[in-house]
This record gives sequence, C-alpha cells and structure tokens, in this order.
Amino acid sequence: MSSPRALARTAGLLYLIVAVSTIFAGLVNSRIDSGTIAASATLYRVGFVSELVGAVAFLLTSMTLYLLLKHVNQMAAAAMVIFVAVSVAIQTMNLLNQHTALTIATSQEYAFGPPIAAQLTTLFADMQSNGFLIAQTYFGLWLLPLGYLVMKSDYFPKALGVLLVIGCCGHLVDVFSRFLAPGFGADVSPFAMTFAAIAELSFIAWLLVTSGRRSSRSA
Repeated sequence: MSSPRALARTAGLLYLIVAVSTIFAGLVNSRIDSGTIAASATLYRVGFVSELVGAVAFLLTSMTLYLLLKHVNQMAAAAMVIFVAVSVAIQTMNLLNQHTALTIATSQEYAFGPPIAAQLTTLFADMQSNGFLIAQTYFGLWLLPLGYLVMKSDYFPKALGVLLVIGCCGHLVDVFSRFLAPGFGADVSPFAMTFAAIAELSFIAWLLVTSGRRSSRSA
C-alpha cells in the first residue's frame, strides 16, 4: 500500500494536470469564437484534447484522494468520488458538442449552406459552453466532502479544509448566478471564481510541497 506521502504527492501532481489542462482549454475556447473555429482548427483540437486529458486526470485525482482520506470517513470520501465521476461524465459527453462545432465548421461533406453552417457552429459552441457550466456544479460540490475530510484529518491544516468549502461556495455562486441572471452572473463570476481558485491552488501546493515535510504517521 502506498504511503500517505506518496498518495498526497500523486494526488497533487494529478490535480496540477487538471488545473493546467482545464485552464488551457478554457483559454482556447474563450479566444476562439464560432466564426474563427475553422481558421484555428488545430488550436481548437488541442484545446479539446487538453480538456479530455484534464477530465481523466480529475477522476484519477479523486480516486487517489479516496485512498488517502477514506480512513477519516468512508462515506464522505465516496461522495467526493461520486461528485467527480458525475462531473467528468457530463464534461466528457459535453465535448461532443465542441467536436460537432469543429466538424461543421471545417467539413465540406455536409449539405449545409454557409449561413446554416455558421448558425449550427454557433449553436453547438454555445451548448459546449453551457454544458461545461453545468458540469461545474459538480466541480464545486466535490470540494464540500473534500473540505470536510481535510478538516477532520490530522494530516492537513484545518484552515485548508475551510478554504475548500469556501471554494465550493464560489463555484456554486458562479454557476447559479450565471444561469439565473446572466448579466449579474458575468459581473460576479470573477470574484466567485477567485475564491475557488485560491482554495484549489492552495490545496495543490500543499499536496506537492508541504505534504513531503510531514511525517507519514500524521495521516
């Protein structure tokens, strides 16, 4: 069985891959609108693959943290993995919308005229964006049992668990405000996601750096 230190560092590395891959994919999607997908097809494909890699790494992250934290509360650890599995399933299926937008924008095999093709490309690109926002609900919810487990474990500082719970709230505020009041949500989003980013990046840093300095008997 792997030591707590090894599990923590593995989880930190996987979570770092999630962060880098997902942020990169998000930047690509935000800078390529439906009208420029064909002209930036290669970059759009790289963004697609990057998000898929991030989704796989996210599932592996939760499984590794389950091994590290199941002794604290097995039900909470299982809930954490379930939330991640749901988010990854939604995110992965949602990538079909992104690939469909790319296919319509770049393929000459379908009998769409340019105006219809442009409209369909925009539709599927918008569906991808909204689908990712739905998946983000579970990106947030998994932080709730994770924060609880971190607070209850002697291996982590309790403040880190509190940060993770705040990060969960940040994700949920972002999702529901953007669906219920898009204009207001767009204004609130940078503030809400700042809390989530601080929480998750702090957790990644702790897993990669600080965990190596703690004795394995603390787990």
